[in-house]
Amino acid sequence: MTTFWKLTLAHMAVTLVMPFLLVGVINRTKSRWAARKGPGLWQSFHDLRRLLHKRPVISVTATPLFRLGAYVVLVCSLAAMAFVPLLGQFAPLSFAHDFVAVAYILGLARLVLMLSAMDVGSPFEGMGAAREAMFGAFAEPALFLLLGTLSAATGMSSFADMLGHLRHTPYYALIVLPLALALLILLQTEAARVPVDDPATHLELTMIHEVMILDHSGPELAAMQYAAGLKMTLYAGLIATLLNPLDPLAAPLAAVAVSVGLMLGVAVVVGCFESLMARLPLPWVTRYVWLSGWLVAFAALAVGVTGGGL
Repeated sequence: MTTFWKLTLAHMAVTLVMPFLLVGVINRTKSRWAARKGPGLWQSFHDLRRLLHKRPVISVTATPLFRLGAYVVLVCSLAAMAFVPLLGQFAPLSFAHDFVAVAYILGLARLVLMLSAMDVGSPFEGMGAAREAMFGAFAEPALFLLLGTLSAATGMSSFADMLGHLRHTPYYALIVLPLALALLILLQTEAARVPVDDPATHLELTMIHEVMILDHSGPELAAMQYAAGLKMTLYAGLIATLLNPLDPLAAPLAAVAVSVGLMLGVAVVVGCFESLMARLPLPWVTRYVWLSGWLVAFAALAVGVTGGGL
């Protein structure tokens, strides 16, 4: 078996398993801060397996879009993962400007998620969809500016090449920290984690993602929750690739081990955030999301001033 297929299988394994493990590490980290035992590492896997055996309860006002939307969101999340380099400079699918395809696939998932939320006619879910659209409008420009900065710094146009070649550029030491922090904020925004959102809240008026899936149950709820874990894995993988010094084509086992370790480290950081600070008030959330844009703008300015030319 060639190195490409080995890395492809490793990429698939990480994609399928890491959403459960990241949630488990976050919950265990929060439990340690609270001085309690807490749930096991694989509790989210058992929760989703239990949901798959439950019969869904559907609102009488819902159309087929409601049930179909959960699976569209899941398929879009899985499709986006195929283009994202989780294990260093490698992705199973890669072509010039593939990051645009990733952005539009994630945008489609966001659109279908909001439509599914509004389909049941609940004012709470409509409110969550409006918040999702607002925060997405702040997060997406930061993501595109980040991708443009990577392209300008490396001269590459594919996701894997941009992140893989960045460490060989003279800008790496200058821009790696602001880009990693920006990706962390985008992870918290897109995966609905504290301080942007609280996945454990039960107050509809303060929810964003959770309120949009209040009417989902059974397999549809499992699909939504797993898709959220995939999105968190996507951003954690981008941070890991940004920091991973190893080339998976030259040292595949070591590169995979380092990437997985870095992703788990990101989960620990997210867990510490959720243990040490509360969810931000809604007016402050937009400023926090904008902080990712300012961090990327600093990196873009550094690349431009030192010879990148955006």
